Amino acid sequence: MKILVVGGAGYIGSHMVKMLSKAGHHVVTLDNLSTGYRDAVKYGEFVEGDIADSDILNQVFSSTPFDGVMHFASYIEVGESVVNPGKYFRNNFSNTLNLLDAMVRHAVKHFIFSSTAAIFGEPEYVPIDESHPKKPINPYGLSKLMVEQALESYEIAHGLQSVCLRYFNAAGADIDGELGERHVPETHLIPLILQAASGRRESISVFGNDYPTTDGSCVRDYIHIVDLCSAHLLALTKLVKGSGSKRYNLGNGNGFSVIQVIDVVKQVSAKNFKIVETNRRAGDPATLVADSALAQSELGWTPVYDDLAVIVEHAWKWEKNYFCK
Repeated sequence: MKILVVGGAGYIGSHMVKMLSKAGHHVVTLDNLSTGYRDAVKYGEFVEGDIADSDILNQVFSSTPFDGVMHFASYIEVGESVVNPGKYFRNNFSNTLNLLDAMVRHAVKHFIFSSTAAIFGEPEYVPIDESHPKKPINPYGLSKLMVEQALESYEIAHGLQSVCLRYFNAAGADIDGELGERHVPETHLIPLILQAASGRRESISVFGNDYPTTDGSCVRDYIHIVDLCSAHLLALTKLVKGSGSKRYNLGNGNGFSVIQVIDVVKQVSAKNFKIVETNRRAGDPATLVADSALAQSELGWTPVYDDLAVIVEHAWKWEKNYFCK
């Protein structure tokens, strides 16, 4: 297949580009490098540009008859979305419409969208399945839900079919050590703890110790980046073959508390570091765990790297090799 990956220089996108290329597909990455890295695009073709730019999109779509588009070019910081909602609605929603319009103009009918568990808001039950009420509590989650809703209208009007994949917590790193997570600023738990283990951070904070969980800290569902990408490839393959539009939740299916993750990092890294207990953060649910049964049954997808220690081992290898030379 010929695939356009927008946001392919970022954490998830770069791993996806590698997997697609290794599977024999022709990949073109479009990324404005605002949060991604040119050296993360190690496979396929690269075009520097923004999905807000219709001229760039027309050039890219005119150059290659794409079978599908994968979209990873979103802003992802929940806190920032609260204080700067316009940035999130412009990029995550309006710019995505610009991309969809370009697809319509060039008759590209298959779209894989990187969505999020944030569309669900405060969980009414766990594990969270696809039928869970969608009540996002921040502009980030709302911007993603708006795209999901818009896609339904684009299918009715233009026949554009889509698969939306709602991730919980993407984690880990490329098994070969080529790629990994390097957000600036970093807000994801596992790389933050690894920074404390490697000495790049003085301590790690635990926000709240009185949640109704086994040890009082929040419980989250961590899915290995490689497993996440494999679900995207399966989804695109089925979509191109005529499966029709779908929506799937993607997670490990197991919940791990903040304290459990810290303990695993200590074991894997053989490092000790300072832990600071502080107050709860507003909007942090006690437990977020995915029910991925639908993706497993319909896509034939099964997480391979579902052991937390393995997820941490791969991320620790990246931390040491990239940041601690």
